[in-house]
Amino acid sequence: MKRTSLPPRGLSDRQISNNDTPTLRLYQVWKGNNKFALRGRLIFGSDARSLYLTIFLIVVPVILFCSLVSQSLVNYFPKNIGLLLVAIPAVFTLYILVLIFFVAARDPGIIPRNPPSPDLDDDWDASSMSTDWAATQSGKYLPPTKSLNVNGTMVRVKFCQTCMLYRPPRCSHCAICNNCVDRFDHHCPWVGQCIGKRNYRSFFMFVSSLAILCTYVFAMCWINIIMIMQENSSGIWEALMKSPISGILITYTFTASWFVGGLSAFHIYLVITNQTTYENFRNRYERRKNPFNHGCAQNFKEVLFSKIPRSQNEFRTFVRPEVYTQYNSSRYFGYAFSLNFSKKSYETETSIDGIELDLERCDTSGTDHSSKWVTAPDLHRLASKFISENVNKDKEKRQGV
Repeated sequence: MKRTSLPPRGLSDRQISNNDTPTLRLYQVWKGNNKFALRGRLIFGSDARSLYLTIFLIVVPVILFCSLVSQSLVNYFPKNIGLLLVAIPAVFTLYILVLIFFVAARDPGIIPRNPPSPDLDDDWDASSMSTDWAATQSGKYLPPTKSLNVNGTMVRVKFCQTCMLYRPPRCSHCAICNNCVDRFDHHCPWVGQCIGKRNYRSFFMFVSSLAILCTYVFAMCWINIIMIMQENSSGIWEALMKSPISGILITYTFTASWFVGGLSAFHIYLVITNQTTYENFRNRYERRKNPFNHGCAQNFKEVLFSKIPRSQNEFRTFVRPEVYTQYNSSRYFGYAFSLNFSKKSYETETSIDGIELDLERCDTSGTDHSSKWVTAPDLHRLASKFISENVNKDKEKRQGV
């Protein structure tokens, strides 16, 4: 199939849809803030550049240890044991870098978005559309939340106005990556990626392995200092002056151990109780039962030893771009949140004390967006507040005159 490029910038959605636009891959028109590599095979978060800092903070101390401190350990210990002590941190670091790659470059469990309307694409599979979205297209009112029965406990789920779907249980919308993520734990700034159902295990192994590596380097540096003290019959300060790198690494790994060690212990607690960081910080199960808690052993098996589910998105599949280029949450909701009701988009008809407004009228494009207003009751409240403020200002002006 012939390779295609993205539509030129500056064209409106209507211009793009009217043109004979070639077929593009899903990752090329994806509305999230993700960054893709290798033509959609790898998906990173919006702040993936933080990976450089994280890798630097891990690799540089290990290089200093293996190149400067380990030479003394090789001389102090038998040859085979000394070489093994040097090889352990090097191999462990490579293992940690692989885990970072699995955490940062994998789909964390992004829930597919609903397109604006199935009428935009004749080839669109209607069976893939959720019944909730079909309800919005038919003009029915969708409540902002609804309740589901999960293991005998009622769980409330919210409607996402960005992704146009009811979020599954334990799903949350990440404001940084602009995606709904299944079993959302948190957005990790150190790897620049959301932590969700598909990469939580790799994240847990990454954090715990990093804690072990810090402890190992910390202990080996202390052993090196003690051996220098015994060999030269000197005090600790003289030994630190002879091997200043050991002192620097001791301070660095001690500080890092508190951070990654405490984080590892916290996530062990979360695994035992089958919680996410997001749920724990929100105190979701402080006053009610956790419907996902099946006991310590079963929780460990479910979180750490269960099969990683397949990604729900095929980012390399070819799609009709107008299905996604015409969908923009700000197009439907941005006018209300910015308090910018332009005459071009919304005509005025209803009169309230001299101020004419009609929030149910659509733009002149002929597409009925009234259902979008129906699905967002908060916008009505915001618009009402806007109306009342202008009415009060108008009255004050009249009284002043």
